[in-house]
Amino acid sequence: MTPNFLTLPDRRIAYQQQLGLSGAGIIFLGGYASDMTGTKASFLANRCAEAGYGFLRFDYRGHGQSSGDFKDGTIGGWYEDACLVFDKLTKGPQILVGSSMGGWLALLLALARSERVLAFVGIAAAPDFTEDLLWERLSPGQQAKLKADGLIYDDQAPPDHNPPLTLKLIEEAREHLLLRAPLTISCPVYLLQGQCDEEVPWTYAQRIAEMIAHKNVKITFVKDGDHRLSREQDLELLWQTIKSAMS
Repeated sequence: MTPNFLTLPDRRIAYQQQLGLSGAGIIFLGGYASDMTGTKASFLANRCAEAGYGFLRFDYRGHGQSSGDFKDGTIGGWYEDACLVFDKLTKGPQILVGSSMGGWLALLLALARSERVLAFVGIAAAPDFTEDLLWERLSPGQQAKLKADGLIYDDQAPPDHNPPLTLKLIEEAREHLLLRAPLTISCPVYLLQGQCDEEVPWTYAQRIAEMIAHKNVKITFVKDGDHRLSREQDLELLWQTIKSAMS
């Protein structure tokens, strides 16, 4: 896949965009250390093309085909990339689809651009994951090593997908934590969550729902679903959810 690039003074953000014929546009925000060529993003690109919906996917700095080093990445920096893509490449109402970490960034974007966000769809959405799902799970020894060395790797992760966890990421992310106060998001919220997810516990979706100030929140649990929710039936559920958000 040959991307386009949003060129800025200090970086290039890779993206792919399909213009729509009708309805709101759809923006996909991927997960931590993933890229826009993943299963869910590619599935949505195909379905949106068939339905005539506008679709935009992109790589955060240090991810995929964008410039930058992953080890320098922060939640604030990746959120800034999302804001720039939203502001410079889209017009009119948008549906934000955020997967895992992308759910955190999409929620931040929904708060900041509420006048143009039609709906938020979270797939194993993981706001505050750096604090509540990473830092809190580290052993005292791992926390000490992270503080001393500035980064650590997961000893249990496969070598071909073992991104570093940096102290910079953990500390900077504390400026963007969301689940400490009610979220005054104005758009409808749809949360898809696998109950066999070993990375984001299924109760996390309930926690997010409880923190959203309004009542227009729907959680769909997939009893045998994992973190990725990328099986054929999971993808079909995602598409039906997006179509509901469109109506």
